[in-house]
Amino acid sequence: MKTHVELQGGVVMPVIGFGTWQCRNPQELERAVDAALEAGYRHFDTAYSYGNEKILGAIFSKWIREGKLKREDLFIVTKLPNQGVHPDRVGKFLKLSLNNLEMEYVDLFLIHNPAGLQTAENGIDVRYEENGEVALELTTTLPEVWKAMEEQVTNGRARAIGVSNFSVNQLERVVKNARIIPANHQVELNATYPRREIREFCAKYGITVCAYAPLGSPGRKAYYEKSRPNNAHLKVNVPNLLNNPIVIELAKKHGKTPAQILLRFLTQQDVIVIPKSVTPERIMENVKVRVAISNNCKKYCQFLLKKT
Repeated sequence: MKTHVELQGGVVMPVIGFGTWQCRNPQELERAVDAALEAGYRHFDTAYSYGNEKILGAIFSKWIREGKLKREDLFIVTKLPNQGVHPDRVGKFLKLSLNNLEMEYVDLFLIHNPAGLQTAENGIDVRYEENGEVALELTTTLPEVWKAMEEQVTNGRARAIGVSNFSVNQLERVVKNARIIPANHQVELNATYPRREIREFCAKYGITVCAYAPLGSPGRKAYYEKSRPNNAHLKVNVPNLLNNPIVIELAKKHGKTPAQILLRFLTQQDVIVIPKSVTPERIMENVKVRVAISNNCKKYCQFLLKKT
């Protein structure tokens, strides 16, 4: 199994990373990251908007200070928040992230979402309209923002840059005007949501693809119901991949867990994955996906044909 992929510009990225979305409890996150580091994870995915960069920075600094780790051993990904999607604010928000992470650079810096928002008077928080709606940023374009992203590579604050949650059209606009082609595109992707059009476009330009929610994000429904009570009436569709009968049968056949089968399904197609867990046992299991899934397995093929 391939353990790393080479990004545009020669930066090497581990295929399996550790996702940290929803992880804001300092004690819980420290236990999880300690377990991940001990299990061999070196790729960690965070974002300014996750609100956990400071916690992660303290954990990594402790490991480095104690001589257990070197900065160059890590591959750290963070993301530009929506209110930073403006050429005048890209550098500022990356500096904020670097300060939080206690680092001089990140290995990969992504535009978290293509839609920009205005900042409040403090220049950091999101501005809201009088009706309570977020204030959209309509004074710039994605190519202009991308130029500011390229400057972060030039000045050494980011080794590589990329995007997240972009459509093919949005990504194409960036690529056509880019001096530095995006190194990575992080999107929601799993066995039943293959994102073929985006993956084909990325392959054409040598852009690697990273899958968030590779297990279907089983905790997402509860998270949205808790964090967005006013929208509780909205249906949250979360595929129950871990309990899919075909996945369970394949797991038994190969002596693996359903999560390992789902992750291997993607990594076998050169898709980077960032599963998230705070349970040490699952953290250990998720990084051990060195299993070859036979393409001539009848039920596996049926699963692919039905779902992709």
